[in-house]
Amino acid sequence: MKIHEYQAKELFRKYHVSVPEGYPAFSVEEALEAYDRLNVETAVVKAQIHAGGRGKGGGVKLAHSREEVKKIASQILGMNLVTHQTGPEGKEVQRLLIESGIDIARELYAGIVLDRTKSQFAFMVSTEGGVEIEKVAAETPEKIIKEWIDPDIGLTKTQSRNLAKALGLYGEQIDSAVDIFTALWTVFSENDCSLVEINPLVVTGDNHVMALDAKMNFDDNGLFRHKELLDYRDINEEDPAELEANKFNLNYIKLDGNVGCMVNGAGLAMGTMDIIKIYGGEPANFLDVGGVANAETVANGFKIILSDPNVKSILINIFGGIVRCDRVAQGVIDAMETVEVNVPVVVRLEGTNSEQAAELLEKSPLEFLVATSLADAAEKAVASVIGGVK
Repeated sequence: MKIHEYQAKELFRKYHVSVPEGYPAFSVEEALEAYDRLNVETAVVKAQIHAGGRGKGGGVKLAHSREEVKKIASQILGMNLVTHQTGPEGKEVQRLLIESGIDIARELYAGIVLDRTKSQFAFMVSTEGGVEIEKVAAETPEKIIKEWIDPDIGLTKTQSRNLAKALGLYGEQIDSAVDIFTALWTVFSENDCSLVEINPLVVTGDNHVMALDAKMNFDDNGLFRHKELLDYRDINEEDPAELEANKFNLNYIKLDGNVGCMVNGAGLAMGTMDIIKIYGGEPANFLDVGGVANAETVANGFKIILSDPNVKSILINIFGGIVRCDRVAQGVIDAMETVEVNVPVVVRLEGTNSEQAAELLEKSPLEFLVATSLADAAEKAVASVIGGVK
């Protein structure tokens, strides 16, 4: 689950992470009220969407008067903000953060993520604050310094000081940074976060270190321990198809390709997407139907996949272990009789009763492209996108 910057900063304040004073606003009137509460001359008007790169897209602007706050808030609220993370479709801005301007001496970066290859957490810092960290990693990876955190031990003071020194901080700046890094780890670990990021982390003119931005994602599997965090959820920022999938206990993530995927099991779904790419295609989604692939599940899967206008073919790849392939095949047939499917459908069923399943599909008056292997399925699904398979 993702949350907005102003919400992440609310959590930061609870853990004594230094952030600028600021208030959310849902209207121009509220933006003016926030500016009055700040009682400053220079304020920052920041669009609140679940995506980075807001400044480059025109979603972050300085205001030096009440009139400028009114003008900028009117421009940003309701705008369709396009960034490198939103894609070309952009996101409508429905919330703002009005924040005090800060005297910035340096811009840095800090973030914590899980490093699955090491089964540890990676605390990353960089002197390249204010720049997309993906760009830094691709072009100058040596500028990203990491400390790996053993989950049984946590972040040590020595590690925090090492990170601060790697940023070229000195004197009281180091103590300020160590306090923030320690608090940042506490925020991350106590709230089951999957990502905490500050970009930029700034050194102010009076030598304090402060979180000028805040990005925070939570592990959905841990939210049962933090029900209070659900109040931060903004469903307007979530993909409608993913929300619909959640209603039916389907694991769906929209991607940018044109081959729709319906698979049982996360590992098989990942493998299916990989082989689609090997055969020159691009998967349109990740969709794991789990251990139940009956008519209702498949029908709901079809509806969700076909809600993406980019989908030009669908690949159903089911391994029949606990679930029998013939029941899956009948479920696919029944689903296609109730849902209008206007793109080619490739079906690959392997495992328990796979021969009976193939016979059901062959005898059905509906049109399927039956595959004999995963490679054959991927090849057919990719080819059918451009009309290469009949």
